[in-house]
Amino acid sequence: MSSTSPLRAATLPLAGGAGIPQMGLGTWPMNDDEARAAVADALRIGYRHVDTAENYRNELGVGQGIRDAGVAREELFVTTKFNKEWHSIDGTRAACEASLKRLGMDYVDLLLIHWPNPAQDRYVQAFEGLLKLRDAGLVRAVGVSNFKAAHLQKLFDAGLTPQVNQIELSPTRPRRDLVALHKRHGIVTESWSPLDRGGDLLKAQAIVGAAEAHGVTPAQVVLRWHVQQGLVAIPKSSDPKRQRLNLDVFGFVLSAAEMAAIDRLEDAAANLLDADRFGH
Repeated sequence: MSSTSPLRAATLPLAGGAGIPQMGLGTWPMNDDEARAAVADALRIGYRHVDTAENYRNELGVGQGIRDAGVAREELFVTTKFNKEWHSIDGTRAACEASLKRLGMDYVDLLLIHWPNPAQDRYVQAFEGLLKLRDAGLVRAVGVSNFKAAHLQKLFDAGLTPQVNQIELSPTRPRRDLVALHKRHGIVTESWSPLDRGGDLLKAQAIVGAAEAHGVTPAQVVLRWHVQQGLVAIPKSSDPKRQRLNLDVFGFVLSAAEMAAIDRLEDAAANLLDADRFGH
């Protein structure tokens, strides 16, 4: 595994033709200055996928970091998300245009409904707005974030299918039923908090043992677990050394036994933010 040469993530195809790098840079909870530096560092290392959101309040910094890095726009995959106040066809357009202005871009590669907010019950209209944006060339791909099976079913019933669902997912919270549903409908699963929310995951023997066997770090083992099963991971880091390690997970393969041992780390008691009640 390289420590100095440029790195690249493998790419997964999205329904409709675009490709999404399997490793991206998460930017929550960075402010604009932190995001600017972290994004520029990551792109110089070899990242080509950056994830932000209206609610992170760092799109200005993300856009400036991209310009600082000097990477051609067509090489990048930029994701952003919008809040519940824009859940309508016209609102989705307004949200997209505002994000594009903050980012300093003509289009984004992926625009997501950040939370379903089912009590508001307007995410179907918001998704219809996303399709209009894709047709207009303002976004290349469309999707959702934090949608549960029931939320997705309401889209399916309306004849709508997102290309991506970004959800909290880690070995302790593998979300297997939801991932299986995604696969049946051709939806790519994207993992936020892929390394878990603190806790002792990286100290688990299944993780530490695999790391020792492959000469990598425990975090690299967990990220390899994500990409090896066809997920997209977006770990957050502002440390260039850690960014490089996070991206450098495409040069080794976990054995079936190692994957199974990590699968057994699922914690049925691990809490999740309830997208029926939480959202912005």
